[in-house]
Amino acid sequence: MRVTLTAIKADIGSIGGHIRPSASLLKEVERSLQPHLDSDFIDFRLSYTGDDIAILMTHTHGTDNPLIHQIAWDAFKAAADVAKKEGLYGAGQDLLKDAFSGNIRGLGPGIAEMEFEERKSEPFLLFAADKTDPGAFNLPLYLAFCDPMYCSGLLLSPKMFKGFKFEIMDVSYTEGDKVIALVAPEELYDIAALLRDPERYVIKAVYSRTTGEIAAVASTTRLHNIAGKYVGKDDPILLVRAQGSFPATGEILEPYALVPYVGGFMRGSHQGPLMPVKRNSSVSFFDGPPIVSCTAYCVKEGKLSEEADAFDHPFWDYVREIASKKAIELRRQGFYGNAMLPYGELEYGGIVERLKALEGKFKIRH
Repeated sequence: MRVTLTAIKADIGSIGGHIRPSASLLKEVERSLQPHLDSDFIDFRLSYTGDDIAILMTHTHGTDNPLIHQIAWDAFKAAADVAKKEGLYGAGQDLLKDAFSGNIRGLGPGIAEMEFEERKSEPFLLFAADKTDPGAFNLPLYLAFCDPMYCSGLLLSPKMFKGFKFEIMDVSYTEGDKVIALVAPEELYDIAALLRDPERYVIKAVYSRTTGEIAAVASTTRLHNIAGKYVGKDDPILLVRAQGSFPATGEILEPYALVPYVGGFMRGSHQGPLMPVKRNSSVSFFDGPPIVSCTAYCVKEGKLSEEADAFDHPFWDYVREIASKKAIELRRQGFYGNAMLPYGELEYGGIVERLKALEGKFKIRH
């Protein structure tokens, strides 16, 4: 059976600042989706990560389908109305346009979609991140699909010997989708040269070079490129197929133990460690730290299995301690140096107005 996975995520309101959505928001999204079950889509699941609500749907309409996008948009809009009535913070924050125009891309919510022919067993992972940007997935995807130090399947599984193809997007370009395709291992250094700059170059998709099938797809929405100003961090979402011609689930998860520093944190203007958290976790310390959840599923004829929380394990408790220590250590540096993002990423914040005001006070001495 050919099936499509659609994952869409947005911040539409939160309790007490940027903490988590209210139970009534989740109920409203579910209420909006329920009438479409079995008619317009096959199955769906809801979850939240930080203050973002994620919708996962399965269907047979392919990617970029107007009906599926409209259903998700209407659910978020209905919940945003509830958020406004409750006086929740940032109500409808990620819904940057007033009207739906046939495709949810460019309207604010992050979206990741993939279409494929189901295997006999079809395991996949849904990653949802908060208080960070799409580049947060660059290093974990690179290590899981390129590096035999992390992915032993590149050495042990003949189905992966040919490597993988990466589609990488320049998200600073706003006139369209500026994308390059590079293959590993032959162009590994070129891939690394781009991915070292996660604020500009972001992995859009990964494909098996053995089968040609899609392996992973990530959202690439930059909210400030849509709104023209800072309205919140981009809070990306990622779908990854596992096993067989793709890395094993454990190989996909291992890179997150590095807790790499990523952009985001407070006001989307700082660096912080990417902490792997359990499903339905809130944010707290300095509006963070940047967090990522991972839910594992299997899909059969479009029906989703019971979910498994991939980061709900004693091992990840230890990793979370490391992330906390890294966050505290970097926060000791306050505003200085690498603790904050470079000027290019701050240009949509109030600091730009301050610096412009100061510019006129400089005097040139000869």
